[in-house]
Amino acid sequence: MAHIQLLGTGGTIASRSHGSGGAVATDTSSALVPIPHRDVTVSARDVLTTGSYRLDLADLRRIAEAVGQAVSDPGTDGVVVTHGTDTLEETTFLLDLLHASAKPVVVTGAQRTADSPDADGPRNVAEAVRAAADEHLRGAGALISFNGTVRSARGARKVHTTADNPFGGGTEVAHMAGGRFVVTATPRRYPALPPLPAAFDETRVEIVTAYPGATPALLDHAVRLGSHAVVLAGTGVGNAGPGFAEAVKHATDGGCIVVLSTRAPWGPVVPTYGNGGGIDLVAAGAIPSLDLNPFQARILAAVLLSQGTPREEFAGVFDAYL
Repeated sequence: MAHIQLLGTGGTIASRSHGSGGAVATDTSSALVPIPHRDVTVSARDVLTTGSYRLDLADLRRIAEAVGQAVSDPGTDGVVVTHGTDTLEETTFLLDLLHASAKPVVVTGAQRTADSPDADGPRNVAEAVRAAADEHLRGAGALISFNGTVRSARGARKVHTTADNPFGGGTEVAHMAGGRFVVTATPRRYPALPPLPAAFDETRVEIVTAYPGATPALLDHAVRLGSHAVVLAGTGVGNAGPGFAEAVKHATDGGCIVVLSTRAPWGPVVPTYGNGGGIDLVAAGAIPSLDLNPFQARILAAVLLSQGTPREEFAGVFDAYL
């Protein structure tokens, strides 16, 4: 019999309506424990009870530490984390970067509140528990389970605001069929990064987006605010308008890391164009993020910087996790 630890952090799955004040996360994790199954036992505890749009890096570290403690328990075979969908892709990717155990860590949530007549949270939790207990998902890292589909953390994004399954991207790892999970792929695993130091909480990594008429002064401003790194979400394969190459060079010359990603939902950063495009941005010191989207690139940069990765080694270490 497998034992699964359920860690609650809040989000829609733990929220109830409060009239004109809107929905607020109030339910504890004990309310989310599914009906007992003959092959699985579940224990629950709360880490946070808040909407994921309110989380900061200190909260993410707290979640990561709770998962690490749960995984290290010899009596635990897997972990389920309930989380708001708004920033679930960042938290799950962080957990995957730090996860060294073969035990599955499965993150899920809901699109409808706990008091909704068609609440989807109970089903999602029940499926996440089954995924976390599935021996065929051992070694798959941290995963997202939602509406009958399990996908890898890396590359996953929230792609719809209200759909039953709001996540796309990444790799489909398993799906429900005939009342059981059918495993279709195993995500590539990377060497686990060390546990997060307290410095992670205060690591400043901002995201600046390129668009027609965008001002590079926003990148300059992020540097002046003391950002340790800036992710530039460029257009297309990794481009930005006039003045950005100069702003990137100014930032990197001053010791600020600049990572070049793309605002496009899918596809890699492939520096191709001059005249201020990706070729010039990289020549100015920007580090291409390849397939990593801006939000997950930000998480990886924050982890590496907080762990003391020397700036002269940052590009090489960053690239090893792409």
